[in-house]
Amino acid sequence: MSTPVRTCAGCGRKAPQAELLRFVAHAGELTPSPKGPGRGVYTCRRLACFERATARRAFNRILKTSVRVDPGLARLYTDPNG
Repeated sequence: MSTPVRTCAGCGRKAPQAELLRFVAHAGELTPSPKGPGRGVYTCRRLACFERATARRAFNRILKTSVRVDPGLARLYTDPNG
């Protein structure tokens, strides 16, 4: 069985799904969600990719809905405890 490959919304790099962080839209908010149903959007585990995806409104475009991106989500990239 092959490993699923996903594309980073920030830099466009293709990588195995396990190497990326997944987000979903939940009640109009961008929410981290490693597993589960529904449309997801992925970023590399680099803060620069998250910031670029936010600036380019990639989360809204890929999720096909408007989501509020909490700047506090940046801690997922900087805090080793996530």
